[in-house]
Amino acid sequence: MEFSLIDRIRERTAQGRDDVRLGIGDDAALVSVPAGQELAVAIDTMVEGVHFPRDTRAADIGWKSLAVNLSDLAAMGATPAWALLAMTLPKADPDFIDDFATGFAQLAQSYRLALVGGDTTRGVLTISVAVHGFVPPGKALLRDGAKPGDAIFVTGTLGDAAGGLQLLKKHGDNDARSHFLIERLNRPTPRVAAGLALRGHATACIDVSDGLLADLGHICTASGVGAEIDASLLPRSSALLDLFDEATSRDFALSGGDDYELCFTVPTRHIAAVQADLARLGCGATKIGRVVEGNSVSVRHADGKPLELTHRGWDHFAS
Repeated sequence: MEFSLIDRIRERTAQGRDDVRLGIGDDAALVSVPAGQELAVAIDTMVEGVHFPRDTRAADIGWKSLAVNLSDLAAMGATPAWALLAMTLPKADPDFIDDFATGFAQLAQSYRLALVGGDTTRGVLTISVAVHGFVPPGKALLRDGAKPGDAIFVTGTLGDAAGGLQLLKKHGDNDARSHFLIERLNRPTPRVAAGLALRGHATACIDVSDGLLADLGHICTASGVGAEIDASLLPRSSALLDLFDEATSRDFALSGGDDYELCFTVPTRHIAAVQADLARLGCGATKIGRVVEGNSVSVRHADGKPLELTHRGWDHFAS
């Protein structure tokens, strides 16, 4: 089972990287960090029924298991290089293994990422991926640099994955709009290029995995600041706005998880450059608020009145 899965992915990912001295086939891989670079390392685990619905397609699981880790590298401003994969499978299912390998490799190929090791065992479907990337010394994006007066931005649109989850629970993929939201849930786009563009501009950065309010709260805690969000500025897709009412789509954008967009803070002098750079990359950057003195995140209407949330927290997939 180990050879069947790990080797299939290895065959479809970057094999010609000069920094991989010894890949799969020995007790450990040997890799070299290029001169003048630091190594950024991240790991995440996904469990069936907790982090993805039980009937999710194998190819989507493969894609997402890598995407959530690449999103962590993106939030650090790091360039992806290698990955390790550990997977627990209920049984040796050749079709599942092949489809998982296809989804994983599709995303890996986009970044010339090489799978350099892995392991499989039997049990509840669980996937752990560790990724490694490079960043110049002192250039990594961190959570602790936000300052009062900085603008708060997010890439892309928010709330799509939460909307996709609700559609799956109710009636599934019925039209182009619901398909878009469910794809945003199953196949998030790690904003690696955006993270690289933010180096030297952003004072703090995080990926939105647990929801905007929760993740922006992590920046505030690390930086010792507060944040004010204007709810009317939250970027939402036309599909989300078409299929859900204003209050629901807004609450999904604030509290829904799994979007894997970047939330970051920028001094006012860098705003124009950041918006131009991210517009060229196609993901865009929307200003949604500002960093203030304090220690918490507040959300207000356009007229400045506090917003009362009706939906809090990110739902689990388990039924």
